Amino acid sequence: MTGRQVSIFGGAHIDRRARIFGTTVPGSSNPGSWFEEAGGGGFNAARNLARLGLDVRMISPRGGDAAGETVALAAIEAGVIDCPFIFLDRKTPSYTAILENDGNLVIALADMELYRLFSPRRLQQRAMREIISASNLIVTDANLPEETLAALVSRAADESKPVAAIGISPAKVGRLVKSLSGLTFLFMNEAEARALTGRDSADAVEWPALLQDVGLSGGVITRGGLPAIAFHNGKIVTVAPPQLDALSDVTGAGDSLAAGFLAAFVAGEPLDLCLRSGVAAAGITVRSPLAVSEKMSRAALDEAIRLVPPAEILS
Repeated sequence: MTGRQVSIFGGAHIDRRARIFGTTVPGSSNPGSWFEEAGGGGFNAARNLARLGLDVRMISPRGGDAAGETVALAAIEAGVIDCPFIFLDRKTPSYTAILENDGNLVIALADMELYRLFSPRRLQQRAMREIISASNLIVTDANLPEETLAALVSRAADESKPVAAIGISPAKVGRLVKSLSGLTFLFMNEAEARALTGRDSADAVEWPALLQDVGLSGGVITRGGLPAIAFHNGKIVTVAPPQLDALSDVTGAGDSLAAGFLAAFVAGEPLDLCLRSGVAAAGITVRSPLAVSEKMSRAALDEAIRLVPPAEILS
């Protein structure tokens, strides 16, 4: 397919990350540092796609607070067309994580109740119908309620629009179960793939068949530093990420992989080149302390793709 109009429905909120300086002492005050930025799987993908030159709209609930203004400013800075549902008397959703000195998670709190107010009825509004109709690609994430995701996928099918989804977490990806047959691609890690299939694959090449068994026709499974695998229309490819000279933060890597992949997809590239583009985009992100690298651009991605090994065609 070809086309530049992408509409993204899903999470656009505040991510807060605290890192403990020394050894973690439970039940006590621990010296550390605090970092805050705009985040959300859909919003991270939206900002990356906009920086890659696509026309991107972001549709998400938001509160009438300072955090909401932070998200709005991040959209402007990235070139995203911001289309929020603003609830003036509510808080913008947030995700707060406390990390060990080595980056492992101690505990996290997800305050995402506002997303429950994004009901299927919202999609019936004229503005939403026009946005979907004008889009070449619909992207969503699993932050939204199950019934809203199903309604969005159904509306997109009525308009013959491809739909890609981001799994977000093992706990949330289940919200997409009733919509799997309507997805063109689902981006997930192995933990989310296990949650969908109820199976624990010892061999990565088994994932496409297991996911097809539950109704998914196309998807991408990321595996940390191991080769990512993509399948679509009977074709399966894997791409190994290049070795990195520096690793800053893996936050947002999966979202940027989805963006790099989809930027190639809307340009009409074959599956193997789409996956190489996604792996290259993730490589740019993990070199940055931010969830969306300020260095992401079409030129930077083209240069990064040259460092990604050729895809291995499995079928």
